[in-house]
Amino acid sequence: MRAYLPLLRTTTLMQGLTDREIEDILRCLSAVERPFVKGETLFRTGEPLRVMGLVLEGLVCLEKVDFWGNRSLLAQAGPGEIFGEVYACEPGRPLHIDVAAGEAGKLLLLDVDRVLTTCTNACPFHARLIRNLLGVVARRAYSLSRKLEHISGRTTRAKLLSYLSEQAERTGSSRFSIPFSRQELADYLAVDRSAMSAELGKLRREGILSFEKNRFELL
Repeated sequence: MRAYLPLLRTTTLMQGLTDREIEDILRCLSAVERPFVKGETLFRTGEPLRVMGLVLEGLVCLEKVDFWGNRSLLAQAGPGEIFGEVYACEPGRPLHIDVAAGEAGKLLLLDVDRVLTTCTNACPFHARLIRNLLGVVARRAYSLSRKLEHISGRTTRAKLLSYLSEQAERTGSSRFSIPFSRQELADYLAVDRSAMSAELGKLRREGILSFEKNRFELL
């Protein structure tokens, strides 16, 4: 666990905590490391999630699969990011999504019941952890509200331009890289990949943007 302390210090969840405090609070929350392989389903729809996950290595995808097997990518979590924080506020609520491994890696699982309950040891830093968790929840809500803006576009073009504009705004530059492959971007925007690729080609020919793989420039 000590090997991951530099990473844990940079996370929003552990913000403001010293290495000693982080180690103490991981024991308090009964933290458990869990390795995973690419393509593995870590948690399934309908299961009660009693742990909150913090990604130490690799990539975790939060996705929704409908009755016919169509996949919609809701969010991704890389090293230092967490998932399941909403369920930490309401322990035992069944998942309405699947949590799958986009890349091989390792998770840190934190006991949900102990996140919002002050421990018997009266850890002085437990309150700070709760404040940090509320910050994470707020950021997640903001991220989801932005996604709703993107996918509410009536056309594939509108969805693409909404997302790419937001990325330019976030980075403060007309040149930026996105964290998605073409298929992942199509899943995130809930559009057909072929139709999206065709629209990207049109936008490039019209001089609105240029791109190479996941690198874009708005013109």
